[in-house]
Amino acid sequence: MGITRQSWGTTPDGAEVELFTLVNSQGHRAVIATYGATLVELHMPDRTGSLSDVVLGYDSLNGYLNDCCFFGCMVGRVANRISGASFVLDGTTYDLDKNHGDHQLHGGSKGFNTHVWTANPMETRDGPAVALNLVSRDGDQGYPGTVETTVVYTLTETALRLECHVVTDRTTVVNLTNHTCFNLSGDLTTDILDHVVTINASHYLATDDEQIPTGEVADLAGTPLDFLQPAAIGLRIEEPFDALVISQGYDHFYVIEGSPDSMKLAAQIFHGATGRGLEVRTTQPGVQFYSGNHMPEQVHGKLGVDYGRRSGLCMETQGYTDAPNQPGFPSVVLQPGEVYKQTTEYCFSVK
Repeated sequence: MGITRQSWGTTPDGAEVELFTLVNSQGHRAVIATYGATLVELHMPDRTGSLSDVVLGYDSLNGYLNDCCFFGCMVGRVANRISGASFVLDGTTYDLDKNHGDHQLHGGSKGFNTHVWTANPMETRDGPAVALNLVSRDGDQGYPGTVETTVVYTLTETALRLECHVVTDRTTVVNLTNHTCFNLSGDLTTDILDHVVTINASHYLATDDEQIPTGEVADLAGTPLDFLQPAAIGLRIEEPFDALVISQGYDHFYVIEGSPDSMKLAAQIFHGATGRGLEVRTTQPGVQFYSGNHMPEQVHGKLGVDYGRRSGLCMETQGYTDAPNQPGFPSVVLQPGEVYKQTTEYCFSVK
């Protein structure tokens, strides 16, 4: 049990990047990089007790510097899509960096995932942890206000916990998420279509043909998007349902049942062949379930493996998509003197 720290190279502008390895008493291991506050490795046991890395990523810093899939990183200042790459706040229009056609995706081309965070490792009562900090200046990617962000990764005996805190000196918008792509098989040459998923949601955000929310909170019942009951990802993914066709699979925001600010079950993932299970709990109001539809073929990943389409799945806990442009959605506005807080736990199990 403990924490190790090592250098992992430098960015093109000379910033040093470090890796922190957290190990609990059972030998479970999480590896976090200061570049992008990224979860690089997560080693979980199967039903025989054998540990395997169950997250997609790269063997070297260079892979993350050239990453197009957001593997493992913290996404901000605002996750998901902002329509038209602009929004109005207190009567002022803010034009953002466009990095997804006419829209912004995951905070812009130089979002939080492209920065080197400062780190403070620490032993806590719950397990080894590392706190990562980032200051995003006023005007960064078009956003107002200087925001200070802290993300704490803690490896407990049963879970990897992520806690986020953000403060600002000026009214702004904040909606963070972690973009880890899981493959519970531990064999990253395979896809995730055999993973069985349950999502604690009866509604989702309807979107247009560019995956921008229309403002409708739609009923999941009777659609192939409904995962209230466990179902394999591959079972209905090719059905001719408009929302599936447009996104080429699952890439949808699910409204989680329960109080928005309380810790609650968001989703469960189970891989039958290995017995590995993952339960996602969060204080966030929703989760973006993404089945890896847009991963390019032959992304050169860990251990010489070339990832392909649907090699991993994401459960991105977050606030409502495009909330700054949707007055009917819960607000993601952060005022000076307030603190943005959210917690997500990835809880391990074996059956």
